[in-house]
Amino acid sequence: MIVSSLLRTLATAALALAISLPAAAQNVVGKGKTGPAPDPVSLDITGLFQEKFASVGDDFFIGGQPTEKALRELKAKGVTTVVNLRMPSEMAQIGFDEAALLKELGITYVHIPMRGSPENPYGPKELDRFAATMTEAQGKVLLHCTVAWRASHLWGAYLIRDRKVPVDAALSQTRKINLRDEAPFGGQQPIEGFLGRTIPELARPKF
Repeated sequence: MIVSSLLRTLATAALALAISLPAAAQNVVGKGKTGPAPDPVSLDITGLFQEKFASVGDDFFIGGQPTEKALRELKAKGVTTVVNLRMPSEMAQIGFDEAALLKELGITYVHIPMRGSPENPYGPKELDRFAATMTEAQGKVLLHCTVAWRASHLWGAYLIRDRKVPVDAALSQTRKINLRDEAPFGGQQPIEGFLGRTIPELARPKF
């Protein structure tokens, strides 16, 4: 009886301690990060992003084109690096100079323009540059394109190659953002270009 009572007391104390402690940080940015990443959480885009905006863990965001307001708010939330996958011709149409604004805010700007062409491919070197950015970033990171499609494919490739996440799990997570692997966007699926191999688990475009 005494032992049973003691065990119940210890269990109650352990539970109280667990409740009183803050939840462990779920960071995905930084050196040596591997294994499963938290599921993306969809966030409000009103006045902030074009079409999609999500958080992954506590220090990574992925979305479509951000507005000036979004970038200023992300600065206040601790974002120190922005990775942009859009082409210069696309950026000329947004109504403000993203690179200049980020410089003003003291945010590192990493531009990896891509469109699936020989000059701007969805390729392993582009994934290498993103992976290096994730390792070197000193703070939170935003990855964006226009509607988070290219960004979803790049994030999926990073999960598979660099974090060793199983393909099915990576695809499931990025479909919750904007992978759209069933959409007819041309012959090459960007995630396959980034990885340099075919991914049989992908849905195929419906023409």
